[in-house]
Amino acid sequence: MPISHRVPDLPSLETLLAVARLGSLGQAAREAGISQPAASARIRAMERQIGAGLLDRSPNGSRLTATGVLVSGWAARVLEAAAAMGAEIESLRSERDNRLRVAASLTVAEHLLPGWLVTLRAERPDTVVSLSADNSRAVAEKVLRGEADLGFVESAAIPPGLDATVVARDELVVVTAPHHAWARRSRVRPAELAAAPLILREQGSGARQVLADVLASHGGPAGPLLELPSSTAVKAAAICGAGPAVLSRLAVEEDLLARRLVAIHVDGIDLRRALRAVWPTGHRPQGPARDLLSLAHRPARD
Repeated sequence: MPISHRVPDLPSLETLLAVARLGSLGQAAREAGISQPAASARIRAMERQIGAGLLDRSPNGSRLTATGVLVSGWAARVLEAAAAMGAEIESLRSERDNRLRVAASLTVAEHLLPGWLVTLRAERPDTVVSLSADNSRAVAEKVLRGEADLGFVESAAIPPGLDATVVARDELVVVTAPHHAWARRSRVRPAELAAAPLILREQGSGARQVLADVLASHGGPAGPLLELPSSTAVKAAAICGAGPAVLSRLAVEEDLLARRLVAIHVDGIDLRRALRAVWPTGHRPQGPARDLLSLAHRPARD
């Protein structure tokens, strides 16, 4: 229901209660940190709103009229409710300021976010972080629905409704088991890669989208040999010799050094990509989300 235009504002109600407690308009003004004329103006404004006198003024001080006593009782309840509401709002703000919901693509979640979150924990120990890992399309959808305060994606295309900034650089690598025929050659042509059935992530993954964009002019990519839900699963299938795979260098660096996988150079195409943070358009990250974004931008983490 609408609030009546006859309901005084909270500062005026506080002034009335202070006069009742102190017996003086001047003392009430000093307690509130305002001038006596300002305090008097508040009371007179209330009297006009209510349509009745609230104070009997005399050289010896001020005391409440019968109506003033009645109104002061109402005022005490209103101010008590306002104080309770203020405490609840402050609690809500504190909870919001100490909570961080992050959604990240699997590459970022597995290889970059752990370091960022360890540093964030050291700098903001009271922050409670919840992390969901998914493909880039699902991450973007969560941010758009307000289910995450900050997202990290691998795809080049950013959906409408999101702002983005580059936080790191990455490169996709074509890899095979050492005994695969491509491993003996160590390089292939783009048309060969486009025609070959590959072990790929599911539709919606950033890596798959980047590969599709790069190979679009070469007639591919072909239908997947295997379609798996995580980089770990794709890598395991490639190590077992199921076929070639395309993965982030972040995910396969140790396997390349250990010769469990071999990197295959593809002539004439660029598989480098940017990793981006995303948030709703016009709502720059605040609080712990802003701090995490700052950590992601630090050169030491690029």
